[in-house]
Amino acid sequence: MKWLFVLLVIWAAWQLLGKRRAKKTLVRPAIADEVEARQVLGISRDANADAVRAAHRRLVAQVHPDRGGSAELTRRVNAARDLLLERLG
Repeated sequence: MKWLFVLLVIWAAWQLLGKRRAKKTLVRPAIADEVEARQVLGISRDANADAVRAAHRRLVAQVHPDRGGSAELTRRVNAARDLLLERLG
């Protein structure tokens, strides 16, 4: 009977850990185009890579979940930065 209890505890732990892993594997929100990415970061069309990085740092400091912001907004800001830096080279 003791082994059944141990088996039940192991199964419950496995279920909890599996659910936590599933929550961490969220899909990064897609930024449709360069215009949307620039709007998210609040930068102009002629902004260079340094301006993109500066805008990203400024916004992440405001919207990061550790500072009371939203994980979704942080993902959008990161996706916008990635898209623009990829296009700028």
